Amino acid sequence: MVATDHLLVAPVLLPLATAALMLLLGEGRRGIKAVANVLSTALGLAIAVSLLLGVAGRDAPAAFGIYLPGNWPVPFGIVLVADRLSALMAVLTGCVGLASLLYALARWQHAGVYFHVLFQLQLMGLYGAFLTADLFNLFVFFEVLLAASYGLLLHGGGRERVRAGLHYIAINLVASLLFLIGVAVLYGVTGTLNMADIAQKLPAVPASDRGLLHAGAAILAIAFLAKAGLWPLNFWLTPAYAAASAPAAAVFAILTKVGVYAVLRLWTLCFPADAGASAGFGGAVLVWGGIATLAFGAVGMLASQQLARLAGYAVIASSGTLVATIGFDAPALSGGALYYLASSTLAGCALFLLVELLERARQVEVGPQQLDDGNDALPAFLDAEPPAGTNLDDNEEALIGRALPAALAFLGVAFTVSALVTAGLPPLSGFVAKLAMLSALLEERTPAAWILFGLLILSGLFGAIALMRVGVRHFWTAQDRPAPRLRVIESLPIAGLLAASVALVLHAETGLAYTRAAAESLHAPKLYIDAVMGARPVLRSAGAAP
Repeated sequence: MVATDHLLVAPVLLPLATAALMLLLGEGRRGIKAVANVLSTALGLAIAVSLLLGVAGRDAPAAFGIYLPGNWPVPFGIVLVADRLSALMAVLTGCVGLASLLYALARWQHAGVYFHVLFQLQLMGLYGAFLTADLFNLFVFFEVLLAASYGLLLHGGGRERVRAGLHYIAINLVASLLFLIGVAVLYGVTGTLNMADIAQKLPAVPASDRGLLHAGAAILAIAFLAKAGLWPLNFWLTPAYAAASAPAAAVFAILTKVGVYAVLRLWTLCFPADAGASAGFGGAVLVWGGIATLAFGAVGMLASQQLARLAGYAVIASSGTLVATIGFDAPALSGGALYYLASSTLAGCALFLLVELLERARQVEVGPQQLDDGNDALPAFLDAEPPAGTNLDDNEEALIGRALPAALAFLGVAFTVSALVTAGLPPLSGFVAKLAMLSALLEERTPAAWILFGLLILSGLFGAIALMRVGVRHFWTAQDRPAPRLRVIESLPIAGLLAASVALVLHAETGLAYTRAAAESLHAPKLYIDAVMGARPVLRSAGAAP
């Protein structure tokens, strides 16, 4: 792609224009808003896929799309960049967004006003955060997506949502303040906010300012890691995600990944091995902080009695895994981690959508059964003794020929697939991702690598035990309940997410090749710096209008 490719700005402008259009429609006309929301979200996903195919079609690892929205030279103007990592995150945003929106159309869009507007602003903030190339606009897009998430978390009302929402808002406001302070300090030291320009100027920072530089980077990292759910800054995450409505919680599955993305982008860009006195700054903190977070999430999953809280701890465990792998500064490990990022995000979104359906199925009560003839006795051909040799259950009912309700079968299969991916069990994508990371950790041969190696296996065991316990409670103890009733619009997005997870493992070689190329590009920051700093404004002809 070239600097004049306007497709790069479309994922940001499309949801912004859609949100503005829906605001003009007022509080009513939800049918029109729903159609506009679905069309815009689906088109955004298509554009994200197009960007991914565009960067994937170029020679690895130097595959970048650069766009200058204001046509100002770098680093004075806004810059949008699409590389393999940002394109992957944009596609995940589109997948999660479309699935959550389709699910919300069944009932949650009617639970409050401005749901569709907030949803589009949420997508705008996510796309912008993944595509921007300067810290100030990263802060702006962070605030846009957080402001929208405040409204989505409170959508539907209720005491629990308000309580969790207040904690969520307070923590994120503090994190945003730290973000702003860190950005100000870095600007004071380097004189720029463009990420590539900062990375280019870091080696020239005098020794007298090196401490201030590290302080600003540390403050900025705290803001990102609080949003990523790193322990002990993640006490707000599980209650907030468990209290949110199902479609909002499903979208939130990717919100923590924004913090992980920011750490991954800036740490590999600014503190590579050739950064002199700042080489690898904070790497040990990322490794041990990620390990502690993974352990906390694994224990939390094992201790959870509610599926919603279990899903929240699964998000924490995935964030810890990703943060820990970043700190090793190993391209092979990062490649497996990026594949794990895609797999865990899709599975986490599906798990949050399943929470409500499974809880709804448990709340269905058996009503009195009325016989057509009004008598208490059944006809003889229905009430007769089963033939000799028939397999019977504990209630002496025939097992052979008993039909499994379609809705219950769907929930069972969907939950099983989500559990396998979340726990990292074979043969699905979670297992492929963990196997790739474990293989890379064997090459590290450090105490931290061995601890993370063991924790990855142990966390999978804890997750499997916790999810099996939930499955037993929801499926094996539901013999006396009638079959749950599901709407197609609720089942379709879950099926789509799980189909994407299955596609990841069916095309694991292609997926791992892509994520490894993305990791190689991340760990060769000069490629990113040269691509961004080499972008030039489009020159107008002499007769062109100003």
